[in-house]
Amino acid sequence: MTTTALALFLLSTFVGGVTTGLAGFALGLVVSGVWLHIMTPVESATLIVGYSLVSQGYGIWQLRHALDWRAVAPYVIGGLFGAPLGTALLAYVTPAAMRIGIGVFLILYSAYGLARPVFWPGRVGAATEAGIGFLNGLIGGLTGLVGVVIAAWCHARGFAKDVQRCIFQPVTFAAGAISMASLAVAGAVTIDTVKLYCLGVPVLLVGLWSGFRLYGRLDDAAFRKVILALLFLSGLALLV
Repeated sequence: MTTTALALFLLSTFVGGVTTGLAGFALGLVVSGVWLHIMTPVESATLIVGYSLVSQGYGIWQLRHALDWRAVAPYVIGGLFGAPLGTALLAYVTPAAMRIGIGVFLILYSAYGLARPVFWPGRVGAATEAGIGFLNGLIGGLTGLVGVVIAAWCHARGFAKDVQRCIFQPVTFAAGAISMASLAVAGAVTIDTVKLYCLGVPVLLVGLWSGFRLYGRLDDAAFRKVILALLFLSGLALLV
């Protein structure tokens, strides 16, 4: 990798860290536009998953005192089944059609939420939560955006910002762990990728720290707007 490419890699990693520290997800959305120009798709996917584990683990640690593992468990269990299925279905479905459908949904949902926010505070059962976790894992396996479904769900429920992050960060971490195991088995984790990963970790951590500082200044209304804006961009990324 050239010096210019390395500088772009580190800069985009920092920006991705800031975004994830602020919103709790969207690392891949931020960095992929740069990384896919300077490395192979397999290297990019492997690094995104690897850094997602760091960023989600950092977020879980920061919010550890507020975590309710019983509330998170159904989503994680559902995702354990959904993520491998989504990866397996890639060989049988048309990824382009799937991306267009999900992209259109995310754009319409986020645009409506920004224009006229409506929340659904009613109680739901563990089976419904496990179903959302399953769908989150399934869509993540099919598109690589492992956190968009659970983030949209938490927003629709009208949860406070800390409650949202205490749900979708552990769920995204679990989905990322499954993806990393799949990539390792497939031989995508190479020595060169590990070296590049190690170079970017310190920069990522600085970005995460900066993002969390910004997160502390947001109220619930501002946080919801950040989430909706990132969901909108996620939808555009799928369409493009």
